[in-house]
Amino acid sequence: MSSAMLAFLATFALVMAVELPDKTMVATLVLTTRYRARAVLAGVSAAFAVQAVIAVAFGSVLTLLPDRLVSVVVGVMFGIGAAMLLREGFQQGEDSSHDAARSGAQPVSFLRAAMTSFAVLFAAEWGDASQLATAGLAARYGQPFAVGLGAFTGLVCVAALAVFLGSKIRSRLRPRLIQRVAGFLFAGFSLFALGAALLG
Repeated sequence: MSSAMLAFLATFALVMAVELPDKTMVATLVLTTRYRARAVLAGVSAAFAVQAVIAVAFGSVLTLLPDRLVSVVVGVMFGIGAAMLLREGFQQGEDSSHDAARSGAQPVSFLRAAMTSFAVLFAAEWGDASQLATAGLAARYGQPFAVGLGAFTGLVCVAALAVFLGSKIRSRLRPRLIQRVAGFLFAGFSLFALGAALLG
Protein backbone atom coordinates (compact mmCIF):
# COMPACT_ATOMS: atom_id res chain seq x y z
CA MET A 1 0.00 0.00 0.00
CA SER A 2 1.38 3.40 -0.97
CA SER A 3 2.12 6.00 1.68
CA ALA A 4 -0.49 8.32 0.16
CA MET A 5 -3.22 5.68 0.39
CA LEU A 6 -2.17 4.85 3.95
CA ALA A 7 -2.34 8.54 4.88
CA PHE A 8 -5.79 8.86 3.29
CA LEU A 9 -7.22 5.79 5.03
CA ALA A 10 -5.71 6.63 8.41
CA THR A 11 -7.08 10.17 8.28
CA PHE A 12 -10.50 9.08 7.04
CA ALA A 13 -10.85 6.45 9.79
CA LEU A 14 -9.68 8.81 12.53
CA VAL A 15 -11.97 11.67 11.46
CA MET A 16 -14.98 9.35 11.24
CA ALA A 17 -14.27 7.97 14.70
CA VAL A 18 -13.84 11.42 16.21
CA GLU A 19 -16.76 13.15 14.49
CA LEU A 20 -19.57 10.57 14.71
CA PRO A 21 -20.31 11.34 18.38
CA ASP A 22 -19.17 14.98 18.10
CA LYS A 23 -20.98 18.31 17.89
CA THR A 24 -20.33 18.43 14.14
CA MET A 25 -22.89 15.73 13.47
CA VAL A 26 -25.37 17.22 15.93
CA ALA A 27 -25.03 20.71 14.48
CA THR A 28 -25.48 19.42 10.91
CA LEU A 29 -28.53 17.40 11.93
CA VAL A 30 -30.05 20.45 13.62
CA LEU A 31 -29.38 22.66 10.59
CA THR A 32 -31.10 20.12 8.35
CA THR A 33 -34.25 20.35 10.45
CA ARG A 34 -34.17 24.11 9.83
CA TYR A 35 -33.07 24.42 6.20
CA ARG A 36 -33.20 22.44 2.97
CA ALA A 37 -30.94 19.39 3.03
CA ARG A 38 -29.03 20.21 -0.16
CA ALA A 39 -28.23 23.73 1.01
CA VAL A 40 -27.00 22.46 4.38
CA LEU A 41 -24.82 19.79 2.79
CA ALA A 42 -23.35 22.32 0.36
CA GLY A 43 -22.59 24.79 3.15
CA VAL A 44 -21.06 22.32 5.57
CA SER A 45 -19.04 20.65 2.82
CA ALA A 46 -17.55 24.02 1.87
CA ALA A 47 -16.71 24.65 5.53
CA PHE A 48 -15.06 21.24 5.81
CA ALA A 49 -13.04 21.86 2.65
CA VAL A 50 -11.71 25.17 3.98
CA GLN A 51 -10.95 23.70 7.39
CA ALA A 52 -9.13 20.73 5.85
CA VAL A 53 -7.01 23.08 3.74
CA ILE A 54 -6.19 25.19 6.79
CA ALA A 55 -5.26 22.13 8.85
CA VAL A 56 -3.02 20.72 6.13
CA ALA A 57 -1.45 24.09 5.31
CA PHE A 58 -0.47 24.91 8.85
CA GLY A 59 0.17 21.36 10.04
CA SER A 60 0.84 21.08 13.72
CA VAL A 61 1.13 24.87 14.05
CA LEU A 62 -2.65 24.94 14.65
CA THR A 63 -2.06 23.40 18.04
CA LEU A 64 -0.28 26.62 19.07
CA LEU A 65 -3.43 28.77 18.70
CA PRO A 66 -4.70 30.14 22.03
CA ASP A 67 -7.34 27.72 23.32
CA ARG A 68 -9.27 30.47 25.07
CA LEU A 69 -9.58 32.58 21.93
CA VAL A 70 -10.82 29.58 19.93
CA SER A 71 -13.38 28.73 22.63
CA VAL A 72 -14.67 32.31 22.82
CA VAL A 73 -15.14 32.57 19.03
CA VAL A 74 -16.93 29.23 18.88
CA GLY A 75 -19.10 30.17 21.86
CA VAL A 76 -20.11 33.50 20.33
CA MET A 77 -20.98 31.91 16.98
CA PHE A 78 -23.17 29.27 18.61
CA GLY A 79 -24.71 31.94 20.85
CA ILE A 80 -25.75 33.99 17.85
CA GLY A 81 -27.23 30.92 16.21
CA ALA A 82 -29.11 30.02 19.39
CA ALA A 83 -30.56 33.54 19.67
CA MET A 84 -31.80 33.49 16.09
CA LEU A 85 -33.39 30.06 16.37
CA LEU A 86 -35.05 30.72 19.73
CA ARG A 87 -36.40 34.09 18.57
CA GLU A 88 -38.08 32.44 15.58
CA GLY A 89 -39.18 29.39 17.58
CA PHE A 90 -40.95 31.44 20.23
CA GLN A 91 -42.63 34.00 17.98
CA GLN A 92 -46.32 34.42 18.74
CA GLY A 93 -48.67 32.16 16.79
CA GLU A 94 -48.28 28.49 16.10
CA ASP A 95 -48.29 26.58 12.84
CA SER A 96 -51.86 26.63 11.64
CA SER A 97 -52.09 23.45 9.63
CA HIS A 98 -50.86 19.91 9.45
CA ASP A 99 -49.33 20.62 6.05
CA ALA A 100 -47.36 23.53 7.46
CA ALA A 101 -46.18 21.34 10.28
CA ARG A 102 -44.89 18.71 7.91
CA SER A 103 -43.29 21.15 5.48
CA GLY A 104 -40.16 21.16 7.60
CA ALA A 105 -37.50 23.33 6.04
CA GLN A 106 -38.25 27.02 6.04
CA PRO A 107 -38.57 28.97 2.75
CA VAL A 108 -35.07 30.43 2.96
CA SER A 109 -32.94 30.92 -0.15
CA PHE A 110 -30.40 28.24 -0.98
CA LEU A 111 -27.53 30.73 -0.68
CA ARG A 112 -28.61 32.00 2.72
CA ALA A 113 -29.09 28.49 4.11
CA ALA A 114 -25.74 27.37 2.71
CA MET A 115 -23.94 30.42 4.11
CA THR A 116 -25.50 29.93 7.55
CA SER A 117 -24.50 26.26 7.52
CA PHE A 118 -20.99 27.20 6.41
CA ALA A 119 -20.59 29.72 9.24
CA VAL A 120 -21.89 27.40 11.95
CA LEU A 121 -19.75 24.41 10.93
CA PHE A 122 -16.67 26.50 10.21
CA ALA A 123 -16.86 27.83 13.78
CA ALA A 124 -17.63 24.39 15.20
CA GLU A 125 -14.64 22.80 13.47
CA TRP A 126 -12.12 25.52 14.27
CA GLY A 127 -9.64 24.02 16.68
CA ASP A 128 -11.72 20.84 16.89
CA ALA A 129 -10.12 17.46 17.56
CA SER A 130 -10.48 16.36 13.94
CA GLN A 131 -8.80 19.50 12.63
CA LEU A 132 -5.91 19.16 15.04
CA ALA A 133 -5.64 15.47 14.19
CA THR A 134 -5.54 16.35 10.49
CA ALA A 135 -2.75 18.83 11.14
CA GLY A 136 -0.79 16.23 13.07
CA LEU A 137 -1.26 13.54 10.42
CA ALA A 138 -0.21 15.96 7.68
CA ALA A 139 3.01 16.62 9.57
CA ARG A 140 3.53 12.92 10.29
CA TYR A 141 2.91 11.41 6.86
CA GLY A 142 4.18 14.25 4.68
CA GLN A 143 1.22 13.64 2.35
CA PRO A 144 -0.82 16.86 2.63
CA PHE A 145 -3.16 16.13 -0.29
CA ALA A 146 -3.98 12.59 0.86
CA VAL A 147 -4.47 13.68 4.46
CA GLY A 148 -6.62 16.64 3.46
CA LEU A 149 -8.74 14.49 1.16
CA GLY A 150 -9.16 11.85 3.86
CA ALA A 151 -10.27 14.43 6.41
CA PHE A 152 -12.68 16.10 3.98
CA THR A 153 -14.18 12.78 2.90
CA GLY A 154 -14.67 11.65 6.49
CA LEU A 155 -16.35 14.92 7.49
CA VAL A 156 -18.66 14.89 4.47
CA CYS A 157 -19.69 11.28 5.20
CA VAL A 158 -20.61 12.26 8.76
CA ALA A 159 -22.48 15.31 7.48
CA ALA A 160 -24.38 13.26 4.88
CA LEU A 161 -25.53 10.87 7.60
CA ALA A 162 -26.64 13.80 9.75
CA VAL A 163 -28.50 15.39 6.82
CA PHE A 164 -30.30 12.10 6.15
CA LEU A 165 -31.33 11.75 9.81
CA GLY A 166 -32.32 15.41 10.03
CA SER A 167 -34.57 15.09 6.99
CA LYS A 168 -36.36 12.11 8.58
CA ILE A 169 -36.85 13.92 11.88
CA ARG A 170 -38.02 17.10 10.19
CA SER A 171 -40.93 15.38 8.47
CA ARG A 172 -42.34 14.23 11.83
CA LEU A 173 -42.06 17.38 13.94
CA ARG A 174 -43.51 20.86 13.93
CA PRO A 175 -41.08 23.49 12.55
CA ARG A 176 -41.40 25.75 15.59
CA LEU A 177 -40.68 22.89 17.97
CA ILE A 178 -37.61 22.03 15.90
CA GLN A 179 -36.42 25.63 16.09
CA ARG A 180 -36.79 25.65 19.86
CA VAL A 181 -34.90 22.39 20.35
CA ALA A 182 -32.20 23.56 17.94
CA GLY A 183 -31.91 26.88 19.75
CA PHE A 184 -31.42 25.21 23.13
CA LEU A 185 -28.85 22.80 21.67
CA PHE A 186 -26.88 25.67 20.15
CA ALA A 187 -27.12 27.56 23.46
CA GLY A 188 -25.67 24.51 25.18
CA PHE A 189 -22.76 24.41 22.73
CA SER A 190 -22.20 28.12 23.33
CA LEU A 191 -22.16 27.77 27.13
CA PHE A 192 -19.82 24.79 26.91
CA ALA A 193 -17.35 26.66 24.70
CA LEU A 194 -17.46 29.83 26.81
CA GLY A 195 -17.10 27.76 29.96
CA ALA A 196 -14.03 26.12 28.51
CA ALA A 197 -12.59 29.59 27.79
CA LEU A 198 -13.21 30.76 31.38
CA LEU A 199 -11.86 27.61 33.01
CA GLY A 200 -8.99 27.10 30.59
